[in-house]
Amino acid sequence: MRIDEIIKSKRTLSFEVFPPKKDGEDKEKLLATIDALTSFSPDFISVTYGAGGSNSKNTVEIADYIQNHARVTALAHITGGPSSPETVSSLARSLRERNIENVLCLRGDKPVGYEAEYCKYFAHATDLAAFLATYGFTLGAACYPEGHAECASLYDDLVNMKKKEESGASFFITQIFYDNSYYYRLVNEARRIGITSPIIPGIMPLVNPKNIRRIKEMCGSTIPLNFRNMIEIYASHPAVMEEIGFNYAVYQIIDLIAMGAPGVHLYVMNNARTARAVCSRLETVFHELFRTV
Repeated sequence: MRIDEIIKSKRTLSFEVFPPKKDGEDKEKLLATIDALTSFSPDFISVTYGAGGSNSKNTVEIADYIQNHARVTALAHITGGPSSPETVSSLARSLRERNIENVLCLRGDKPVGYEAEYCKYFAHATDLAAFLATYGFTLGAACYPEGHAECASLYDDLVNMKKKEESGASFFITQIFYDNSYYYRLVNEARRIGITSPIIPGIMPLVNPKNIRRIKEMCGSTIPLNFRNMIEIYASHPAVMEEIGFNYAVYQIIDLIAMGAPGVHLYVMNNARTARAVCSRLETVFHELFRTV
């Protein structure tokens, strides 16, 4: 199904997974994780492209498994930065052959240590979206509640977000955030400049204090003071820290839905246990509030 059509009829629950770096046991674990995720009745599952496009073949295979074996709508990421038009064309044909009709268009950040020329053909996500438009995909794009790191301000980034919509993106998924006020600001300002597409909030439970620095480096997400205080106080108690992280994610989701978010996208890091910990706490919310809008 087209994801933009699903969003019109109900709030969506979705997950994100990433392709394994190696085949064999890692791939089998991921397929088992996908099977486990289906028990939560997700509306779609997205699969990332891999650093530098290194796992693009696996992206197609995992998206195929999601769509045609797990019987869940698949959203395949394509990252334009490291890709050539020939590579993207081949991927697009492979996805269409497997009845996959939803693609998330990304420019992608240059991985550390990546030596090849980056963004040679697709300097922006809009360039990739325009290229893929001829293949008939339903296109989504990323957005950033606290603004993209390369933009001088949120408002400069909103101009880019508007261009993505004009290039064919019919829904957006946000980068992870831990302060909901940034999401509400993003939505309000996006609407003010005429962006009309649904903006799905992306949530990743923070259950390990060691990940704070990585999160800051990866996306610059602000950790609210009250949450950070709890993390620091209980950092030496892993089981307690997990409970804090899961429950904070649950709080975020309940608040987002109460304020009208069109759904929630969970970054589960290929861990079905993370999905279970969050979804079990929200079973009634999902049952009562995600059936229709």
